[in-house]
Amino acid sequence: MRNLIPILLAVVVLSSGCDPDGYSCNSEGCYAENNAQYLTLEDCLSVCDEVDPNPVSCGIFFHEGYNYSTVQIGEQCWFSENCRYLPEVSPSSVDSDTAPYYYVHGYEGTDVEEAKATANYETYGVLYNWRAVLTDEICPSGWHVPSDEEWQTMLMSLGMSEAEVSSGELTIGTDEGYQMKSTSGWNDGGNGSNSSGFNGLPGGSREFVGFFHLENSGAWWSASESNSLSWHYRLWAPSDHVTRFLTNRNYGFSARCVRD
Repeated sequence: MRNLIPILLAVVVLSSGCDPDGYSCNSEGCYAENNAQYLTLEDCLSVCDEVDPNPVSCGIFFHEGYNYSTVQIGEQCWFSENCRYLPEVSPSSVDSDTAPYYYVHGYEGTDVEEAKATANYETYGVLYNWRAVLTDEICPSGWHVPSDEEWQTMLMSLGMSEAEVSSGELTIGTDEGYQMKSTSGWNDGGNGSNSSGFNGLPGGSREFVGFFHLENSGAWWSASESNSLSWHYRLWAPSDHVTRFLTNRNYGFSARCVRD
């Protein structure tokens, strides 16, 4: 979605006559339609008289040089693609439980721009250890990496019962995974319907000292922890279910953001 013109930009809902011709304003800044350029709020104050402090939750949202698509699921607004924030990058042979680490599936170097030029970064975004998803920069202002409870809320919006989602079982639900998976890209006939709009891609993971499960699994962190482990959610190609379990914090999984 790199070249997608952000017509909504998170999204513009302003009083009549607020924006001069050629600009669209929101709480983060403004979009100059004449040169397809996004400006920060400070630079927009001269052209935007006022900005709605409570813009519409979902649409195209600009963050860290990229236009993210979002989707309404129940009463929540979620990123419908994986986070791409990549301040540094490491090979799969190094990790940490206590410091943030960032990976791109299949890339074994340390050059950020080189990692961003790979097809896996473009398609699947970044794999983060758990400490990295707690950094403020990964999500835009007003957004955050979802807690375990917020993941459960989303799954209940897709039809999973409260008893199922909080059962403590490794595999939960019926067809919620099918609703969350993208319609293409999965191995073994594992594509989903994406009826939820979540568009879960099989971006694999970083585990132990290597990259695994590309095109066969997608895994996403929650911000919640239990003792020395943290919760994450996972989809698998051969299954329509969702898996939820605690894992080591040095693993590398994808991340999504949800609106505050």
